[in-house]
Amino acid sequence: MGSVPASSSGPAVSGRSGRAPDLAVEIAGIVFPNPVLLASGTAGYGDELAGLIDLRRVGGIAVKGTSPEPIEGHPPPRLFPTPSGILNAIGLQNVGVDRFIVEKMPFLRAAGCPVVVNVFGSTIEDYGTVIRKLNDCDGIAAYELNVSCPNTEEGGIAFGSSAGSIRNLVGRTRAASARPLWVKLSPNVTDIAAMARAAEEAGADALTVANTYLAMAIDPETYEPRIRNVTAGLSGPAIRPITLRLVYQCRQAVGIPIIGLGGIERGVDAVEYLLAGASAVQVGTASFKDPRASIRVIEELADFLARKRLSSVADLVGRVKTASFGARRS
Repeated sequence: MGSVPASSSGPAVSGRSGRAPDLAVEIAGIVFPNPVLLASGTAGYGDELAGLIDLRRVGGIAVKGTSPEPIEGHPPPRLFPTPSGILNAIGLQNVGVDRFIVEKMPFLRAAGCPVVVNVFGSTIEDYGTVIRKLNDCDGIAAYELNVSCPNTEEGGIAFGSSAGSIRNLVGRTRAASARPLWVKLSPNVTDIAAMARAAEEAGADALTVANTYLAMAIDPETYEPRIRNVTAGLSGPAIRPITLRLVYQCRQAVGIPIIGLGGIERGVDAVEYLLAGASAVQVGTASFKDPRASIRVIEELADFLARKRLSSVADLVGRVKTASFGARRS
């Protein structure tokens, strides 16, 4: 899949050139109409949101994680709201790659936005199996490797927990992939920059930074965990400042594009990620509260560019002024 025609993101506003700011971004040779994508796991397969928003207006959609075989996921309770966030332990529920191709891709091809397929497995061969099958499926822009999954060949330690494991996984899936390969890093590591470098060295075309944070909640009345799985992933506004730091650290470590996500609800949230070094962002948990959150982020980002008289998204990427911190503003 090549470029996708940019669609309107709201009223036309002008940058310094006198024209509406250019929202299009290019990531690993694929042109996205704007830098705001729907995050994997929060937008299902697209059809769940299609009656609520026009998918042609979003930059793209990263669909639910796809595995070689269907997975039912964890039993409930598997969602729990927290202050400024949500805990989830869905258990990577999905229909499996074969049903995804037959049942889900026809709708996604017709949806009018770029499709990024999130891929996972419990062995490296699982990832390769999914990717080789998807290679023959039309309408996919890129693959996004979820490296937060346990590697059963290595005693259940997550693929993304060591640079060596990431390098091995990415290198072998890169050889199998006919499309750009994004690597969705885990934040639950001591040195995310080292993981980013390992992914880049092994052939990753872009990084998604980052996945959810391992967390838990307990019911003080029953003494029981709020989630049946005991631990869960924390997402939402609470994690935004932490993930923003991770994006900044990864930007200092690698030269490939970064897609930032974590707690983005407004246009200014996206601006922060772009300034930290992301080339694009993903909106996830905010869509649960407001299905139009991604559209609002796009519109507010366009307004911000116009107000600052900037011509394109590229004018923001990596422009945080750390060197001048504390200097008197002009």
